[in-house]
Amino acid sequence: MSNEPILPHSRLRSSGGTPIDTKIALLLREDLEPWQRLNVTAFLVSGLGTQVPEVIGDPYEDADGVPYLPMFRQPVLVFEATKETLTTAHTRALSRALPRAVFTSDLFTTGNDRDNRAAVRAVATGELDLVGLAVYGPRNAVDKVIKGARMHP
Repeated sequence: MSNEPILPHSRLRSSGGTPIDTKIALLLREDLEPWQRLNVTAFLVSGLGTQVPEVIGDPYEDADGVPYLPMFRQPVLVFEATKETLTTAHTRALSRALPRAVFTSDLFTTGNDRDNRAAVRAVATGELDLVGLAVYGPRNAVDKVIKGARMHP
């Protein structure tokens, strides 16, 4: 484990030493149960890693040479908000064309990926009952999207 201090997000550096000018933010609806928050978080971040390859860092390896999968190259900031703030954030993310992933309340009742996609496809954009949103993009754009949300406790 490194003894280096954890840097505030504004001072983060990539593995090459250049400043990271992007942000990964997750917005969770405040009325979720703890198990739901964890489930939604896991699903949402998986979407970003597959479609936005620049968010993934290099693979890990321990002192014995055992390899591990790469992870995000920057922190994932988790926020919570009301249903209304989450809906507004979704609209803002769409208007800015930022990479995003959604999790709707319907997905708690499905049991596989095919049914998950069908549940989202069955509902118009403005009618989605969002419980989670992941957004990636320039820090200032993501900050505008999540305006009104608060850091998850």
